[in-house]
Amino acid sequence: MTSTDTTPGATGDTTGDTTGGGNDRRRWFALAIVMTAAFMDLVDVTIVNIAIPSIQRESGASFSEIQWITAGYALAFAAGLITGGRLGDIHGRKRIFLVGIGGFTVASALCGLAVNPEMLVASRFLQGGMAALMVPQVLSIVHATFPAHERGKVFGLFGAVVGLGAVSGPLLGALLTEWNLFGWEWRSIFLINLPVGVAGLILGSRFITESKAPKALKLDLVGVALVTLGLLMLLYPLIRGRELGWPVWGYVSMAGSLVVLAVLVLFERRKSARDGSPLVELSLFRVKSFAAGIAVQTVFGVALGVFFLVWTLYMQFGLGWSPLKAGLTGVPFSIAVSVAAGMSVQKLVPRFGRKVLQAGALVMGAGVLLYIWESGHYGLAITSWQMALPLVVMGVGMGLIVAPLTDAILSEVPREHSGSASGLINTVQQMGNALGLGLVSVVFFGSISDHLSREQVGPAFADAFENALGWVAAVMGVIFLLMFALPKRPAQHVEGESLPAEGKEPALV
Repeated sequence: MTSTDTTPGATGDTTGDTTGGGNDRRRWFALAIVMTAAFMDLVDVTIVNIAIPSIQRESGASFSEIQWITAGYALAFAAGLITGGRLGDIHGRKRIFLVGIGGFTVASALCGLAVNPEMLVASRFLQGGMAALMVPQVLSIVHATFPAHERGKVFGLFGAVVGLGAVSGPLLGALLTEWNLFGWEWRSIFLINLPVGVAGLILGSRFITESKAPKALKLDLVGVALVTLGLLMLLYPLIRGRELGWPVWGYVSMAGSLVVLAVLVLFERRKSARDGSPLVELSLFRVKSFAAGIAVQTVFGVALGVFFLVWTLYMQFGLGWSPLKAGLTGVPFSIAVSVAAGMSVQKLVPRFGRKVLQAGALVMGAGVLLYIWESGHYGLAITSWQMALPLVVMGVGMGLIVAPLTDAILSEVPREHSGSASGLINTVQQMGNALGLGLVSVVFFGSISDHLSREQVGPAFADAFENALGWVAAVMGVIFLLMFALPKRPAQHVEGESLPAEGKEPALV
């Protein structure tokens, strides 16, 4: 829930073998390894959502802990992405990739072996942090390993992996949960990463060629700490507030988060003037299309964070569906996203420009409203095939947005800042996702009574689902308006000037 500029701030020059000679088959093994890692990260985000009700029932986790299981990963991933990319530039992309995949594997084992909800939440934070080291290296390694004339083919393969992960993640999670392999129940969704991670670690150490950026930017650990602190001060009271009766300290913490983020801005200005390596390149926000695009990306992440969690809770808790039925219900949505994304980039945006993205916001909003109507009309008797129409409409709208949005945001950004800008796009999307997951306490659980009889659970969850979707529809209207600040026709980037922004897969959580 991951597309990246994988080397924020990098110059694009590398040391090591960057020629990707035609007879060097090692680079194709390296490609398979890093693509598998990207697939593992994407699946691990989407796979968790479908298993959440099973985790809640078996572990006894509270609903706020359930939110942290998803939001913790997104927050740690977002906070570490830019730093992860720069660590690869400085210390070697292969080295940091291997550290990341090794740590991700260990964190997956800890998630699968968690003895209580608290351990699972902590392990998910660790897993997100390790993904932040691993994922930014993927396209960096591709960029360093393959010559320019082969990268188009490689990025096409990468897009196919993203699409496959979007479709297979929820279904794989449903199957693993249903099959209850070795009596592991939900734990198998994490433990399945172990053989994949170990194989990636062994093969990666053998086949991936090391590369670095000769003039990599310095680390901004203070910036990372301020971003993380500010978001935690905002998210913790949002997620726990309802459970604790909305105490005064929660409002103080949320107000204080704005102060911390203001301090971050002041610090980044000073750091930019001092050594030119801030975590956030503030000068980018003087570009109107970039500032508006970052707002779109953030708000879109919020909408997706809300929708995917409440959708799972609605189907499995409210309607009482099995994980497999819920997973299969989402397949039309994933396919619609993939098909529409391909059409958007290849045929529609070159002809109609910004209007395609705005149409996507309206179409997705229309799908949400149709879903609200169907939920109210059919009630608890609604079926998967009845959900297919609104899900396909929503998927088409989302596909029209996610694929071309990054290019639209970057189209007016100075070439020398394309790496930093891409990393920031990815980061704010994940932060928006974490914020959306936090807001579930307000827009979903806020309309559910604390004491429900078994007969009341279904109707209460259905009503809460419709309420949450009303907020999502309103957000899509806001996104439509924000898109007027994007350029009418995004400029075309020359191949090799900048890497694709990675982070769009997480949008398919």
